[in-house]
Amino acid sequence: MSEFIAEAKLRGFVYQCTDEEGLSAALKSGTVTAYCGFDATSTSLQVGNLVAMMYLRLLQKHGHKPIALIGGTTTKIGDPSGKDESRPTMSEEQLAANIKGIRPSFERFLDFSNDRAILANNDAWLGSLHYVDFLQTIGRHFSINRMLSFDSVKLRLEREHNLTFLEFNYMIFQAYDFLELYKRYGCTLQLGGSDQWGNIINGVELVRKILGKTVYGLTAPLITTSTGAKMGKTASGAVWLNHDRLSAYDYWQFWRNTHDLDVMRYLKMFTDMPLSEIARFERAQGSELNEVKKLLADEATKLNHGVDCLVDIHATVKSLFEKGEGGDLSSLPEYVIDAFPEKGMSVLDLCVLAKLTTSKGEARRLMAGGGLRVNDHVVVEELMYSKDQLPLKLSAGKKKHARVMAKH
Repeated sequence: MSEFIAEAKLRGFVYQCTDEEGLSAALKSGTVTAYCGFDATSTSLQVGNLVAMMYLRLLQKHGHKPIALIGGTTTKIGDPSGKDESRPTMSEEQLAANIKGIRPSFERFLDFSNDRAILANNDAWLGSLHYVDFLQTIGRHFSINRMLSFDSVKLRLEREHNLTFLEFNYMIFQAYDFLELYKRYGCTLQLGGSDQWGNIINGVELVRKILGKTVYGLTAPLITTSTGAKMGKTASGAVWLNHDRLSAYDYWQFWRNTHDLDVMRYLKMFTDMPLSEIARFERAQGSELNEVKKLLADEATKLNHGVDCLVDIHATVKSLFEKGEGGDLSSLPEYVIDAFPEKGMSVLDLCVLAKLTTSKGEARRLMAGGGLRVNDHVVVEELMYSKDQLPLKLSAGKKKHARVMAKH
């Protein structure tokens, strides 16, 4: 077994492989170029994209060459895998802004110096296709009967949700990506989540049918929390990688709040910590496990936001949790209210605006349980606050805090 596959298995990345023995031999015989695709659906990637990113990072650590492929064309189509709805139409301007927004994430997680990694965009070959010619040369290798059997299609049809012909083409385009990346860069491995298995198989077979060459597919399991929820989703929405979408402090808090049963798994998958060092924490419980959660938050945040941000984050945490009441208000995440109403605002509305709760109902339930505080004092009724009472420190439970200010 190659060192890459061995470590990938120990870290929990390996779910399926088209030919593990053949791939392992290829990895041991020289540098393998591998790719994973990322559609530009927003101006920022999110934590859910980190499995693919860390997969590529681990591959590069073992001396192989990763390709991060931006779906400049496939973003417009939408992958039906695991989706019940078609992807909304996106303007060219928004797509360009999204691509610009996600590019820095690849540069943080992968080393592009000295041609050690490649950042590609499938619009370079898909954007200029003559579609009829494409269907004649590529489309004829795909069986409609077989395509209908793939889970990405079958599940949508079984649930009686509409599947457009545009989306139906996604698996053909993704297979063609693999073919083009083989021709252009000698790429022989595609990485992806287990929901991409059918698409990956199509690509492996297309390269064999068109060029007579052997390439491989390797998938990771879809990551859910110990409670069964989708990893990277919170009550307040997606956990974004870009600082302009989510502060470094809030990103750190996401990892700090990891469920006890997920800590070890996340240390292996989302940090660079050696496995031998992680193994020392296997039996951690109670206060010791809380310290391990802080370590996870530090290591994961350092990869995405850089080590320098940890100084301010630790200072904020110390202010909030170690000094007791009246911590340093200036170090809290801020929410600025542009137009503060003359009649004032209720504490429940302020909680929703500051994204401490997703609704007034949630804030009201929190208040009823004694978990809502203003300036470290428990709030038991729906108080109103005027503009001249700001700034305020709002706290939802023990771990969510914000500084609410009014725009002058």
